[in-house]
Amino acid sequence: MVKLSVVIITFNEEKQIGRCIDSVLGIADEVIVLDSFSTDTTEIICRQKGAIFHQHEFDGYIEQKNRALSIASFDFILSLDADEVLSDELRSSIGEVKQNPTASGFTMNRLNNYCGKWIRHGGWYPDKKLRLIDRRLGKWEGENPHDKLVISDNNIKHLTGDLFHYSYHSIHSHVQQSNNFSEISAASMYKKGIKAPLWKLVVNPSIMFIKCYITKAGFLDGYLGYTISRISSHSTFLKYAKLRFLWIHGKQDGR
Repeated sequence: MVKLSVVIITFNEEKQIGRCIDSVLGIADEVIVLDSFSTDTTEIICRQKGAIFHQHEFDGYIEQKNRALSIASFDFILSLDADEVLSDELRSSIGEVKQNPTASGFTMNRLNNYCGKWIRHGGWYPDKKLRLIDRRLGKWEGENPHDKLVISDNNIKHLTGDLFHYSYHSIHSHVQQSNNFSEISAASMYKKGIKAPLWKLVVNPSIMFIKCYITKAGFLDGYLGYTISRISSHSTFLKYAKLRFLWIHGKQDGR
């Protein structure tokens, strides 16, 4: 049997971290929490639950998650967010993998809870995620804030059972996060030299809404499906509007 490290990054997660840690008890040989200097009771809860608690200044989702991988004791790692919980079926599947790991990485379906409702359309399910890996062959890559685990040998299998994701408890929190993420995305695109012509501000948000609400049947999730689609569309607009702003003001500043 291989030993399993569960790694979680946190910042002010006192409302959710306990539930996340509880869901991995029985299959985790250690739980590592890498915190970005929370100001609430996150640390107290983690230590009470028996987690190994570390802190490091946040310098990006990808950077922080790779740092969490590096400080784990074991090479076989399950990487979770503080607002995620293993279903009983998924926990059982991971237990079976520990007995006989037949791949370098394992994906799982993530089921998202939005304002108290499980969302199954609009591209939100099955939200397949690679989260269980041999760290000797995998790492976090992507473009902040849209990180993803990548396995070098592409030897990946899929597990049964859902990873429950308690995403947003209110529309306000979704809009707030959308604003934050669009800021990070715009900055990342600007650094890569990606431009934001005016047509992208007009066309891309409409394409995003059609994709979420019609193509991927977000309308089947009712009022919340429409809300999610509208916010996704607006987030796309914000990303390109902020990127265009950076280019205009960057040139004025001589950069």
